[in-house]
Amino acid sequence: MRVERQVLFWLSVLILLILAALVLRSVLLPFVAGMVIAYALNPIADRLGALGLPRAWASAAVVALLVMALIAAIVFLAPIIANQLQQFADVLPAELERLRGAIENWAQTRLGSRFPEFQLWLDSAASELSRNWASVIGFLAQSVWSQGRALVNFASLLLITPVVVFYLLVDWHPMLAKIDGWLPRDHAPTIRRLALEINEAVSAFIRGQGLVCLILGSLYAVGLSWAEIPYGLIIGLAAGLLSFVPFVGFALGLVTASVVALIQYWPETLPLLKVLAVFAAGQALDSGLLSPRVVGPKVGLHPVWLIFALFVFGYLFGFVGVLVAVPVAAAIAVLVRFALEVYLSSSIYKGVVATAPAPLQQPVERGP
Repeated sequence: MRVERQVLFWLSVLILLILAALVLRSVLLPFVAGMVIAYALNPIADRLGALGLPRAWASAAVVALLVMALIAAIVFLAPIIANQLQQFADVLPAELERLRGAIENWAQTRLGSRFPEFQLWLDSAASELSRNWASVIGFLAQSVWSQGRALVNFASLLLITPVVVFYLLVDWHPMLAKIDGWLPRDHAPTIRRLALEINEAVSAFIRGQGLVCLILGSLYAVGLSWAEIPYGLIIGLAAGLLSFVPFVGFALGLVTASVVALIQYWPETLPLLKVLAVFAAGQALDSGLLSPRVVGPKVGLHPVWLIFALFVFGYLFGFVGVLVAVPVAAAIAVLVRFALEVYLSSSIYKGVVATAPAPLQQPVERGP
């Protein structure tokens, strides 16, 4: 009965936490973002503290560097990104018309007598797209208007998150010691071991894969700009940010940049070859150096499980869910492996016969 009560207690706590997160999800963003950033930057504060700097001053220095990096990104990158987005919106109709012309020229040489049927289908598809374009724009405008509180959330993210990061960094080790004091005494060693495994997996992904995303995003952005691909900065940065899901950022960035290169420069193939070279170099750098050296083998998250977690937590909690999807998925993976380990060593898996002591062998009497 004692085990059943413990299971019921922890299950009730988990359900209450999930319900509280669902109710408060609209105000959790700056706090969850602060927790994630504080977790990622805590080793820097520890290193500054090891050099003799008081913890409060070390935390203030880390937050100041974070704010200055954010301001620099806004000052230098935001105008370029906004300009490229504006250019993309202006030239999109003309680019779509160029794409249609390229498709018609290709189809006319390949299909021959069947080209009129294909052209009829292409005309109907284009007219359907043009009819739906206004409704799509209206839907987007309505969504922006209905989500007007996003501006308030963004302002709170900029103002509250640095404060949350500072106080979490200052109280990081006392907070962990307090939580350790709350652990059930009978199960504290097991919980500490699981917490250490979770910390290794989450740290490898958030700190390691985050650094990999920044490096790959910079490489892709610079490379696509060198290849003179329109909107190369946006495509490269997006591909780098999406690289936290294995192969997703690489695949989407490669396909998008290749399509833009074909539309913009066809029949010239040199820009397309440059795009392929940039993403091949990024993939080689990632698989040969960054992932083995920076991330390491401790993550243990299958790409399908990671994508599923992102979809589920994003659907339930919005952007807050996206922030916590990877850490929670890593924690669940560790707990599932522990549960599987317990199951494989239990009598439920081995059976009663396998776990029972073997009977004593009776001596066999031999006849005369």
